[in-house]
Amino acid sequence: MSDKVLKTFALDSMPWPTIDPFLFCVHHVDNYPAGDARMAPATGVSGRQIGMDFSGKDGWSMYHGDVVPGFPGHPHRGFETVTIARNGFIDHSDSLGARARFGHGDVQWMTAGKGVVHSEMFPLVHADAPNPTELFQIWLNLPRAKKLVEPHFTMFWSENVPHKTVVDDAHKSTHVTVIAGAFDDLKPLSPPPDSWASSPESSLAIWTAKMEPGASFDLPVESRDCVRTLYFFAGSTLAVDGQTVARGHGVVVEPSVPVKLVNGDQPAEILVLQGRPIGEPVAQHGPFVMNHPGEIRQAMIDYQETQFGGWPWATDGPVHERHLGRFAVHGDGRQEQPEG
Repeated sequence: MSDKVLKTFALDSMPWPTIDPFLFCVHHVDNYPAGDARMAPATGVSGRQIGMDFSGKDGWSMYHGDVVPGFPGHPHRGFETVTIARNGFIDHSDSLGARARFGHGDVQWMTAGKGVVHSEMFPLVHADAPNPTELFQIWLNLPRAKKLVEPHFTMFWSENVPHKTVVDDAHKSTHVTVIAGAFDDLKPLSPPPDSWASSPESSLAIWTAKMEPGASFDLPVESRDCVRTLYFFAGSTLAVDGQTVARGHGVVVEPSVPVKLVNGDQPAEILVLQGRPIGEPVAQHGPFVMNHPGEIRQAMIDYQETQFGGWPWATDGPVHERHLGRFAVHGDGRQEQPEG
């Protein structure tokens, strides 16, 4: 192992291993069939453990959904979710009265703060064609001073997310998408105001990179006191500072010196998570992340007593009308849609 490659690990189960300030990372890829009138799988759901289906049977899962796949209403406190919807759609509804449909490259960044209940469902909007769905969900910790801020979500519509194609000396290209953290001359969109990513000292970055076969690419230099992890999730092999890594592995690299990536003989994709550790105690119980066990107990009491604002929707896993495109309605009534 080189002095630039600090650690490697297998991505053999979900969630993938993460390092402070990140808490959790999953990559869902589901080849959903056509949808019926309810936007449920038209092929039916027999043979599945409904309510807890992570089987991947026939190339897809229902997760916690009973009609439409997805994750019906569940609480969060003390951290943020960053949901990168690479394909398909996600229908969001929450206890603040907000709702959204996003997908095909959109990103939702939600600060749970003092507490929110939200639902994330995967409507199968196409009745006459398959509904492939792919997403990353990343949990980003909040520092102690921000644990109990007001909940908030921000939409990054795909049309506005910065992208850059880097071409090497052999005219092979690497396409970089910037969700957080500056990359070369690309300035990222603004994260939620209370996020650790909003602190200049965080050095936080979330990038994805698509590399052509044989392409080479130099990672930019960052501060020594942050942690940079590469998740190599598609391709064949990747040379990281000359060390060959097989698909399905993570690599922690030294961020303060140049690190060259050289792709193998298949198109490759990499997720990059980077940030300066918050460095505070972490107490976690499922969807609650605080600093001490007593705060977890209080979170559970608060949720039982208040439901974090209640649930204004008729079902635990609401889905929006089939004909609706991408949109967001915030808890204060503000509405937005992607340009064009």
